[in-house]
Amino acid sequence: MRHPPITVVGAGITGLWQALTLARRGHRVRLVEASATPFAAAASSYAGAMLGPFCETEVYAPVVTALGVESIGLWRAAFPGTVLNGTLVVAAGRDVRELEHFARLTEGHERIGAETIAVLEPDLAGRFAAGLVYAQEGHLEPLPAMQFLLQAIQEAGVEIAFAAPWPAQAVETDGGIVVDCRGLAARQQLPTLRGVRGERLIVRTREISLQRPVRLLHPRYPVYVVPWTEGRYMIGATLIESESPGPIAVRSALELLGAAYALHPAFAEAEILETGAGVRPAFPDNVPRIVGRGRTLHVNGLYRHGFLMAPALAARVADYLETGAVDARLFLLEQPARSSGHTSPTRS
Repeated sequence: MRHPPITVVGAGITGLWQALTLARRGHRVRLVEASATPFAAAASSYAGAMLGPFCETEVYAPVVTALGVESIGLWRAAFPGTVLNGTLVVAAGRDVRELEHFARLTEGHERIGAETIAVLEPDLAGRFAAGLVYAQEGHLEPLPAMQFLLQAIQEAGVEIAFAAPWPAQAVETDGGIVVDCRGLAARQQLPTLRGVRGERLIVRTREISLQRPVRLLHPRYPVYVVPWTEGRYMIGATLIESESPGPIAVRSALELLGAAYALHPAFAEAEILETGAGVRPAFPDNVPRIVGRGRTLHVNGLYRHGFLMAPALAARVADYLETGAVDARLFLLEQPARSSGHTSPTRS
């Protein structure tokens, strides 16, 4: 049976995974993106790309953890640059209560002392008396990962069109299906979406070497430092209820740099390579949704979990299109997006 054509709209991390997953399952896929340059308008390019489903249980719904764990396996199978060294969480002595609070709210961790911290991260030896290690977590570098996925999509035979804005009322006329992954650009169709601004810095230093993301807890401005290649580190990130995509604020830069300095003084001598801010799409509960309307599926609201959840969400969309399987935690089917008339089973 020949599958109907599928148009994936938006080439951020969500759209890339949708296109790749569907193409590798044998669907005819077209990927369209409004920007002329790959990733130029994608909030994904500002991500920390931490694959930390257990750390995220601090404040987010269990579905984020469950799909995040699934996505780690999908990333590992797809992208050789996936690093699975875990996550280290520490706090200064005066903030030890923050560490205890974080431990109570999260799972998948082991409590460790100064000696184990020194083994895991020798450059942090003697700086922290206690910490938490989330051994099953990982991270990757956003731009190389997105470039890799785009190349894999091309190799899978997907038709790709850049500089191709999607009309607000566009629908497929050839019996096909649309998977809309445009983030905030889909606000007209998804009015409950809001923007959450995240600011980050990229610095370079050879004076410190970290093997895994390190989260430094603080009552006012917790920070994470993610190691990339060639001595570069991503320092992030603020969460501001704002839809302004403008440059990073001075206050945010000071807080992020101050927190990095508190993690290790070597960051005081680091070169600042890049600053930036992206606006992530989120629904009121910060949980993503797959919204079905006619022959369109909107995959949106990934908030700060784009890299963490995109692979698993792509698998859910493909399952639905092929078998009608619905994950009740994610789907909102206002109208079926499939051509068959059978009742869709529900996946718990």
